Amino acid sequence: MLLIPAIDLKEGKCVRLRQGRMDDVTVFDDDPVAVAVRWVEQGARRLHVVDLDGALAGRPVNSKVISAITAAVGDVDVQVGGGIRDEDAIEAYLDTGVRYVILGTQAVNVPHFVGDACAEYPGHIIVGLDARDGKVAIDGWSKLSQHGVVDIAQHFERDGVEAIIYTDIGRDGMMGGVNLDGVVELARAVNIPVIASGGVTDLADVEALCRVEEEGVAGAVIGRALYEGTLDLSAAMRRVTELRA
Repeated sequence: MLLIPAIDLKEGKCVRLRQGRMDDVTVFDDDPVAVAVRWVEQGARRLHVVDLDGALAGRPVNSKVISAITAAVGDVDVQVGGGIRDEDAIEAYLDTGVRYVILGTQAVNVPHFVGDACAEYPGHIIVGLDARDGKVAIDGWSKLSQHGVVDIAQHFERDGVEAIIYTDIGRDGMMGGVNLDGVVELARAVNIPVIASGGVTDLADVEALCRVEEEGVAGAVIGRALYEGTLDLSAAMRRVTELRA
């Protein structure tokens, strides 16, 4: 079970949103690079970085900060999403040391873009499916598409994506627990790793995710719980190791 700290960027600062609402923002730190280093020092093996401004603008906005993060964390994998709508953006991120690029809105709006990206950059493409009531949201979560999560995930699996990040928007930033049923349903429907996102609150949630790892749930993106202190990353990673023993 890969525990992945989230670093959400807005105006160059590390923030968290509630349910993806840009008008419900909490600023946790003015120095995202220092935050990234802190999570790595506590044992993180991958970081999840989202350019929130980019998601709304439709193009990378915080790329300089993201480049500084990848430089600071060395060999730790960084996965980046938000505003990645063309191959130039993908290539620019990979050139700065980003390991995985997360496609969201563009993946839903222009499905062939995912297949093209997987062919051009094999091993580096992840699709983020952000869902509300079983439908995929786009444009910084401001709109709902008509696509069901499972159907579109299976399509992207055939395209060759490395993994699917599944976010339950209703639980994101709300500290109310993970939508285990939704994550497991999706993981059972595909043969690629599924990473849960949204709602991880405490050690009990981590333990619950570990219990469904064999279903294909490979990891979890963790945000507000780490910043508000309801979950200690080092302790959570020790617990994962214990459960594997």
